[in-house]
Amino acid sequence: MAGIMELKEARPVTGGNILIIDALNLAFRYKHSGEQYFATKYIDVVKSLARSYDCAHVIITSDLGSSQYRLNIYPDYKGDRREKVANQTEEEKEEFEVFFEEFNNTLDLIKDEFPVLKYKGVEADDIAAYLTHRQFKDWEGDIWLVSSDKDWDLLLEDNVHRFSYVTRKEYTLENWEEHYDWPHSMAMDIKVLQGGKDNVTGISGVGPKRAVQLVEQFGNSFDIYGQLPLPGKYVYIKNTNEFGENILRNIELIDKITYCEEAIGKDNIKDIKERVAKIC
Repeated sequence: MAGIMELKEARPVTGGNILIIDALNLAFRYKHSGEQYFATKYIDVVKSLARSYDCAHVIITSDLGSSQYRLNIYPDYKGDRREKVANQTEEEKEEFEVFFEEFNNTLDLIKDEFPVLKYKGVEADDIAAYLTHRQFKDWEGDIWLVSSDKDWDLLLEDNVHRFSYVTRKEYTLENWEEHYDWPHSMAMDIKVLQGGKDNVTGISGVGPKRAVQLVEQFGNSFDIYGQLPLPGKYVYIKNTNEFGENILRNIELIDKITYCEEAIGKDNIKDIKERVAKIC
């Protein structure tokens, strides 16, 4: 396992692996530590990660506002975050302005060396989903995702892995059971059923344990929706019947692999293909 503090001593790049950076997510590492000027350190970390994971190719992905695709489906998407921003103090607003100014400066500097993929109303995880499961779906080497966002674990494949700078751990299909109490094949359905993140409402009273029970008994999210109302007197069954209409909506919100092209848009996908053409 490679930790960020160890990366500066990493070996030179010799292999054909790909590194995909969740740019804003990584930048928050510096905000949380109180560093105002972090561009040089940030770029050094990216290069060190590339050496550590033998990645000859590096792609920077970044959010540029909330997903317009998801807002069209669910206007309350990330509404809790918007409310938090609206309630910021003047001091907090100023801190965020300084942070984003340095973040944008960092992207301006790093784009001379690596492609920076950033589009209005598109989120980084959709771009990562497109890269890993469309653009590079037949890539023979490894693809390393750098993000502390556990949602990126939905993108894992035999050759697609995640490194978190927060936990300093690697997340792969091979070590999945070390991190989760359910198989990877259930991961998306569990998120769909329990909801929670990004102001996405799921089934009331259904957490991971109940979600696993539902999937084991009735099948995946589509299967569960197709069988509504479910038989049973347990409260979580009754709640599933009552809030079951959330299921189809949540699939569209959470399944980044299936809906990444819709979320990114045709013109942006064309740009992505052109920007990373030299890699493939």
